[in-house]
Amino acid sequence: MADGPGMTDRPPYRLHDSVLYQMTVTSRIQERRLEDGLRTLGLTRITWCTLLALGNEGLTQPSDIAAFIGIDRTATSRALRQMEAEGWIARRSGAPDRRTTTVELTESGRRLLDQATPMAEENSRHFLQKLGPEGTETLRRLMARLREGEERGLSRF
Repeated sequence: MADGPGMTDRPPYRLHDSVLYQMTVTSRIQERRLEDGLRTLGLTRITWCTLLALGNEGLTQPSDIAAFIGIDRTATSRALRQMEAEGWIARRSGAPDRRTTTVELTESGRRLLDQATPMAEENSRHFLQKLGPEGTETLRRLMARLREGEERGLSRF
């Protein structure tokens, strides 16, 4: 048995040997690269994901958008307010129930989605070409397995 408080016979935890640490670092590197491109258009990851939810997925309800992105309603409301102020989306009260809100892309928002999409596609190509098609599919399958049974929502995105 080793001497001293808290000492054990276990080898020390090596941060850089941790696969999950490596996954986190890799994720942050690709996020930063994408965010740098999106920032040139005035977008954040959340506003980008909101454009995708509206323009590509056809979602129109704030709660559905929040669930799609994996963020809470407060973060979604904040993003929608910002996007409305920029003229990228329009929000309308539902009929006949005015408590509901419907969100849609404006023409400006559609153009922005069209401008940002090649940036996201290039970011994906940059990293995934290193793995090739088989490696990419393996990674996709492994990441899905790691998320099984875990909470989907993220408090911060």
